[in-house]
Amino acid sequence: MYSDFPSNLSTQRLRLRRWRPSDAKHQRALWAERDVRARRRIDADGRPTVEEMRESLVANPLSADPGLGLLPIELRATGEFIGYCGLIVGQASYDEPEIAYELARRTHGNGYATEAGRAVVEAAARTGRQRLWATVRAWNTASLRVLEKLGFDRTGRVDPDPERGDSLWLTRELDPPAV
Repeated sequence: MYSDFPSNLSTQRLRLRRWRPSDAKHQRALWAERDVRARRRIDADGRPTVEEMRESLVANPLSADPGLGLLPIELRATGEFIGYCGLIVGQASYDEPEIAYELARRTHGNGYATEAGRAVVEAAARTGRQRLWATVRAWNTASLRVLEKLGFDRTGRVDPDPERGDSLWLTRELDPPAV
């Protein structure tokens, strides 16, 4: 059907790799700084804890789905964890997955999301897939810019959500891999 999505990708400045239990503290830090309108955040009781996230990573790594997966992003020069990027079913499908990414706020504005996203789009094309999807909240203008740089086009579909903000749907046709 499809080739497996790789568990390691490299760009000029970034390395995308498999999850490690030690990534739990970094993943939790991402959740803690999320916009209050985001669905999954650290709750008022401080959950999930780092240990709960570590247990989850060990039991069900985020890169475990055959042909899909989210990969941690680290800076090649320092090994610093800065976020994640990859393919998920999300609101799309296995055949036409959704690109997902999240980076630590301290790293915004450096082009890392675009660079990691480009590597993921190219890897998705190599799996044999023909189209990717993305959903993004209308208020998230930075993510919209990244998706536009990656060649995603708005479909016109909007899923209204008065609490968290409307979700916009975008898509990108993939070029077949060079032979």
